[in-house]
Amino acid sequence: MTAPGHPDQHTLSHAEALCAARGVRLTPLRRRVLELVQSRTEAVKAYDLLALLSTEDHAARPPTVYRALDFLLEQGLIHRVDSLNAFVGCKRPDTPHAAHFLLCERCGRVQELQSEAVDAAIVQAVAATGFVARRAHLEVQGLCAACAASVQADRSATCLSPRG
Repeated sequence: MTAPGHPDQHTLSHAEALCAARGVRLTPLRRRVLELVQSRTEAVKAYDLLALLSTEDHAARPPTVYRALDFLLEQGLIHRVDSLNAFVGCKRPDTPHAAHFLLCERCGRVQELQSEAVDAAIVQAVAATGFVARRAHLEVQGLCAACAASVQADRSATCLSPRG
């Protein structure tokens, strides 16, 4: 796992290559915002990014952070998690896709769900209604595998403990 604020270099190099191929600039501030978002397993809010950037040498103000986030969203390098009003890194920035997330209510981890079956089911269900979808976004709240296992272990320990 990479240190907070520092995703693996392959991810950043890939983002730079995608931007270059698209004819857009990944400026130092945009790159740093991407680093901060990509380095976390939980979603990060814009004002948290602003606070992190203000501890560095960046002269970031809310409009500049929001412009950087807008750019990264437009390029498909990050996603917005609507229910959290926060952002996460995209695992598949090469191709446009619907963003689906698994949100852990215990540890805050956000995992991007990659499932062609879910995508197809949503397209089919929406088409059957005659609705014209502009974008699809699914958020499933619950417990990640680690937290679910921990809760189960806690329950098992409670059941085995002597009653007094």
